[in-house]
Amino acid sequence: MIQSVRQEYDVVIIGAGPAGTAAASILAEKGHKVLALEKGSFPRYCVGESLIPFTYHPLKRLGLIDSLKKSAFIKKYSVQFVAPSGRASQPFYFNTRYDENVSQTWQVLRSEFDQMLVDKAESNGAEIRQNTQVKKLIWEGEKCVGVIARSASGDEYEVRAPMTLDCSGREAFSAVRNGWRVGDPMLNKVAVWTYYKGARRDEGMDAGATTVAYVPEKGWFWFIPQHNDQVSVGVVAEGKYLSRDGVKKPKDIFEREICQNKWIEDRLSTGEQFGPHYITGEYSFRSRYCAVEGLLLVGDAFGFLDPVFSSGLLLALKSGVMAGDAVDVALRSNDFTAEQFGEYGDLLREGIENMRKLVYAFYDENFSFADLTKKYPELHGDLTDCLSGDVNKDFSRLFEKVAEFAEVPESLPYGGPKSSCNDSPLGNPKPNPDEPAVTPA
Repeated sequence: MIQSVRQEYDVVIIGAGPAGTAAASILAEKGHKVLALEKGSFPRYCVGESLIPFTYHPLKRLGLIDSLKKSAFIKKYSVQFVAPSGRASQPFYFNTRYDENVSQTWQVLRSEFDQMLVDKAESNGAEIRQNTQVKKLIWEGEKCVGVIARSASGDEYEVRAPMTLDCSGREAFSAVRNGWRVGDPMLNKVAVWTYYKGARRDEGMDAGATTVAYVPEKGWFWFIPQHNDQVSVGVVAEGKYLSRDGVKKPKDIFEREICQNKWIEDRLSTGEQFGPHYITGEYSFRSRYCAVEGLLLVGDAFGFLDPVFSSGLLLALKSGVMAGDAVDVALRSNDFTAEQFGEYGDLLREGIENMRKLVYAFYDENFSFADLTKKYPELHGDLTDCLSGDVNKDFSRLFEKVAEFAEVPESLPYGGPKSSCNDSPLGNPKPNPDEPAVTPA
């Protein structure tokens, strides 16, 4: 039963993950009354642990660099790639191109990292309610004016705000319920992952390196060292490859694939697996729109990209900071129309599309970074910048040459604000909003 008392805020945020807490921190710091509603509780488990170099900038804006330096998180200085034979490339060290601030980042344990973000948002003045589920958006005509939430005790109540931020992660609350979620048919991968203690790792600066280790048919393992002597390790590939010969159980899939890369097999041979084997699919998607009047989509709720280049936390934190700034302008100008967020949508789409083009190239059988940079050594800097997260710049020269080796996809025609000039503002809502989206290719 919905309570009669209506709660009023300047901004209500669906989800208190990295995107939601980043936006909450910025807006609360600027003096706005902010409420974030989180269906889970902290500390909580989440995968996606590797920070790429340009994550430094949103983290600095959030005032978290000193906390990260004092943390137990493993320092990350490089990335390396490994062939199925076990032959590893020379580590690519970020300090060959960037200053000391950007050239060293971290491998984080998400339960601790996300708690750090929650604590920062609360210290800035945001209110975060855990174990609270958002049930639906509240609409007045074509304008979103808040949400209906349910507490852990089962009480439902209205939260009204001139701006609602959807930071619900891959659940994609608004995109699913309004029929806006569109899959990327070429990036429909499956991931299976788990954790090990005592796995062998390199020494010195290389101890925290992210390793991308190939398996046949353009699949790959991630190997991410963490503190407490544990590593996150998972395999990503087409579902038909991972389920070949009728193998379906995540544990069986994972253990079979270990043998497909000699480097992974060697590193895990000294370790002990612990915890569940996880599986997820339908990786990449985008929302048709970034905003309607009173509603803005942020982070994975706007779009999720295949994780091969560890871009997830960068895009979540960067979009959270961008959303905080954009909503601050909207609140001060009393303008909550979708068009107000056009620049936000353009910047977010540009960054995702630049990274997406490299993801497509990665999965192309005819492409390798080594071949590209051998033929065009002058492109090494542009390639490094894009892979490191400096994604809002002109990479037309880079992709012109990439196209000699691999398909370079056209940008998806999605992600702009939903203006009055578009078709029906609520898209094509699913009959049952509690059902997960099934996105056609």
